[in-house]
Amino acid sequence: MIATTRPSNNLMAANRMMPLNYTSKVDIIDQFKNDMAANGVIIRESIIADGKLHRYHVEGDSSGSKNAAVILHLDDNPAGFYQHFKTGVVRTWRADGTRKGLSYADRLAIELAQKQRQAEILETQRKAAIKAVNLWRDATPVISHPYLERKQIQPHQLRINRAGALLVPIYNDAGLIVNLQFINADGSKRFLSGGQKRRCFSVIGTHANNETILIAEGLATACSLNEHSDLFTVVALDAGNLPPVAQCWRQLRPNAKIVICGDNDLNEIGQTKAREAALACQGTYLIPETVGCDWNDVLTNGGALNG
Repeated sequence: MIATTRPSNNLMAANRMMPLNYTSKVDIIDQFKNDMAANGVIIRESIIADGKLHRYHVEGDSSGSKNAAVILHLDDNPAGFYQHFKTGVVRTWRADGTRKGLSYADRLAIELAQKQRQAEILETQRKAAIKAVNLWRDATPVISHPYLERKQIQPHQLRINRAGALLVPIYNDAGLIVNLQFINADGSKRFLSGGQKRRCFSVIGTHANNETILIAEGLATACSLNEHSDLFTVVALDAGNLPPVAQCWRQLRPNAKIVICGDNDLNEIGQTKAREAALACQGTYLIPETVGCDWNDVLTNGGALNG
């Protein structure tokens, strides 16, 4: 009688986990990572394929961040899920190319990861706000600065730090400093890492409840508008922040007239966001006539606010 050997239970289980069109676990993980990369989520770390949710750093994101939530199962039909918190990419993946809904356990894991991510953001913003307040307190009122001179604007209530950077305070809708913008002598700008910006703003001048409010993208434009009109002016910080800031000020001042003073950009972003902001606050918008100009350009060259 010829003796035969039977494969061990562990070996049979391992074989069942691999579909016939894949030769190894490495193949499956590589194809999963290729799908991620095709959707802009590039991860250099090794993916842990144990069916549990793991967080990874995405190439191009800030150092130390883990903005990707990933689940990868290696079973009879390998499948996975990934989400990039920064860009909003959310996808499911299956080795056989089909699309199938997530399991209840996966959905719970993803929901938990999203809550953890939100808690991380809030904690980072809290720490940035504390740092902003301390840096603002330690800075001194600015008398002159190359950026102000080049843009032909006044110092207003701005400050300067020991490194010579102009400090612009950024407030939330409760009037609290939550972030700072730093403007160097060469005009380069940055914000505090992790600080809140969406729906946040800086202000030039003072405001009474029923007065007109001007909202502009950048500091220099807002200063010029205030200096030439004597109207309270809000700095939205960039074009993308115009709509949420406009909406915020409509809630803060329901009876005010709000005018969005957008930039005339070559790429149309300034005009588009100014229109969106005007709709968001039931206000109006003004754009300089000359392409490539903002209201600082217009007003410092002898022009007027056409409206």
